[in-house]
Amino acid sequence: MRVPIPAFAAPALTAAALLAPIPEAAAVDAAYDTEKGRIRVQTIVEGLRHPWGLAFLPDGRILVTERDGNLRLIGGGKVSEPLEGVPEVDTGGQGGLLDVAVDPSFVQSRLVYLSYSEAGDGGNSTAVARGQLSEDGTRLTGVEVVFSQRPKLDSAMHFGSRLVFDRQGHLFITLGERSKAQVRGQAQQLDSHLGKVIRIHPDGSVPGDNPFAGRRDALPEIWSYGHRNAQGAALNPDTGVLWVNEHGPRGGDEINIPEPGRNYGWPVVSYGVNYDGSPVGGGRSEAPGMTGPIHHWTPSIGVSGMAFYTADAMPGWRGNVFVGGLAIPKLVRLERDGDRITGSEDLLTDLGLRIRQVVQGPDGALYLLTDESDGEILRVGPVG
Repeated sequence: MRVPIPAFAAPALTAAALLAPIPEAAAVDAAYDTEKGRIRVQTIVEGLRHPWGLAFLPDGRILVTERDGNLRLIGGGKVSEPLEGVPEVDTGGQGGLLDVAVDPSFVQSRLVYLSYSEAGDGGNSTAVARGQLSEDGTRLTGVEVVFSQRPKLDSAMHFGSRLVFDRQGHLFITLGERSKAQVRGQAQQLDSHLGKVIRIHPDGSVPGDNPFAGRRDALPEIWSYGHRNAQGAALNPDTGVLWVNEHGPRGGDEINIPEPGRNYGWPVVSYGVNYDGSPVGGGRSEAPGMTGPIHHWTPSIGVSGMAFYTADAMPGWRGNVFVGGLAIPKLVRLERDGDRITGSEDLLTDLGLRIRQVVQGPDGALYLLTDESDGEILRVGPVG
C-alpha cells in the first residue's frame, strides 16, 4: 500500500520541493471512532531509530532527529541520509540528539536549531546549537552553540528538552534536573540551570526583561524553575503563552504554565512518590510560594510532546491539547476552558506505540513520532 503525504502550500518555493508519496508499506493504516469523529491513522514513514524531534519546513518537508545523533530530511518521496554538520552528541541512556526547531525567519535565514546532550568537563548537559540548512538539504553549515546547560554532570537521565519560539521570536528551552537525588535539589537554585525553563534570544543572548536578568545571584537565562523533566512544550494559540508537560516520578506527571520567575515545586512538592515508594520532599503536593500544575496524572503516563489543535480538518478538536504517552503508550486529547483542563480522551491505546512527539501539520492533521527502534511517523486525520 502506498501512503500519500499531502503536498502543502509552499510560499515562494518550487513544487518539486513539496512532499510526495513515500513508497513504503504502511505499518499502520486503521480507522477509529472517537468522541469527536472518526479518524484515520497511517504510517507515512518507518525505519527511524528512536526519533525524538519533528519540525515542518515552510515547503512542507519534515526534519526529524534520531536519538543516536542523526538528523534526516523527509520529502520528495525519500528519507534522506543523515545530514552532515550536526554537532557531536553524547549518546547513552536518555541522551542524544533531541529536539529540532525551525527559525521563524527560515525562508530568509535557513536557520535550524537542535537540542542535544553535550559532553564536557564534569560529564554532560543539554545544549542547543543552530546552523543553516544547505540549499540541497544535505548539511548544516555555520553551526554554533547558542546555549549550554550548567553544570555538567555524570548522568544519562533527564535532559529535557523541547524548543519553542514565542511570537516575539524568543526561544524557550526546557531543561531536566538530571534525576540524581544528590543534584535534583538544584531545580530550586537560581545559580543552576537544572530543572528550569530557559528563555533566550535566538543568538543566545539574554532578553533584558527575563525575570532574573541583572541579578548577581541568578543565571539570567532562567524563566521559571522547580521543574523535573519537561519533554513537551507548545504555545497556547489563544494567549501566546508557553505550556509544558513534565514527567513525575511514580505518579504526578504534570502540565504547567511557566510564568516568569515562578517556582513549580520540584523536588519539594509532587503529586507522585519516589520510585522506591518513599515520599518526595515532605510528602506534600502544595507549598506556599510554589505554583501547582493545571493538570496531573497518576499513574504516570510518561508525558512527551504537546500540540494545541487549531485546524479545521477535525472541527471537534479545535482548541484541544494533545499529549503523547511513553510509559502508557497512547495519545491523549485534553479539552480545556481557557487554562482549565475539563475533559480527557485516550486515543490509539491498542497500537502499543510510545508517542514521543506530537505536531500539527500544515494540512491540519496531527503527526506523531513513535519512540521505537523501528520508529514511525504517524499521520492522524479525518477519514475520507
